[in-house]
Amino acid sequence: MIKRYFNSMYERSISDVVIVGAGSAGLSCAWKLANMHPELKITIIEASVSPGGGAWLGGQLMSPMVIRKPADAFLRELGVEYEDEGAFVVVKHAALFTSTLLSQVMAKPNVVLFNATAVEDLIIHEDYRGDQRVAGVVTNWTLVALNHDTQSCMDPNTITAPVVISATGHDGPMGAFSAKRLISAGLKKELGNMRGLDMSRAEPAIVNNTREVVPGLIFAGMELSEHDGSNRMGPTFGAMIGSGIKAAHVASKIFTSSKIVRGKVVG
Repeated sequence: MIKRYFNSMYERSISDVVIVGAGSAGLSCAWKLANMHPELKITIIEASVSPGGGAWLGGQLMSPMVIRKPADAFLRELGVEYEDEGAFVVVKHAALFTSTLLSQVMAKPNVVLFNATAVEDLIIHEDYRGDQRVAGVVTNWTLVALNHDTQSCMDPNTITAPVVISATGHDGPMGAFSAKRLISAGLKKELGNMRGLDMSRAEPAIVNNTREVVPGLIFAGMELSEHDGSNRMGPTFGAMIGSGIKAAHVASKIFTSSKIVRGKVVG
């Protein structure tokens, strides 16, 4: 157990893509990107012991999962059954979707997941053009990260990667981490802050605005709502799937248009 785990840590100290957050957006992104690019080393960092984020239940601790179309196409790719309700579909239990997606992601030979691991900071370097670029993440055990004020300092670890995809959700204990760090790092003046609930505006905004927000850093899922100031969407998961898939395509474009050497963009 120890040998295999630390071999994985060493082997992934230089990754091709780091995905921060293993919720519905992060896992959907990992699934799509691993299928598109089986040659890439995709490393997922999840602060919780249990990956899946808020996708184990629907809304208000109720189990059915609502997914608006056209994200139902992704369910068919996964092989998850659902009931068609017209403009949306319903999976009988959110855990059916999440467990299926998680198991398929973990079966990919190019994907490694480190759970109970927190991203404490972003690595930010000056790139070959003289611009500030996110070049990886700083990690620590989640229990250590949550107790820096009660224990002596324990220095973190690092993972170098030319592409970081942050899908940490809206504001919370670990939520919107990368968005908030952009402010304190001076790469953005202020956050847009998530607006009130409006599903009809929220879902298109999240999917359409999934993008590389600064060089090397792609936002997916509800972290975008804090960054951009878009609306909250409530217990519906179509946009999380769509945003994760779009983030995979954005990452793919970076790899096909960049020269990368040992985890760094050099041209």
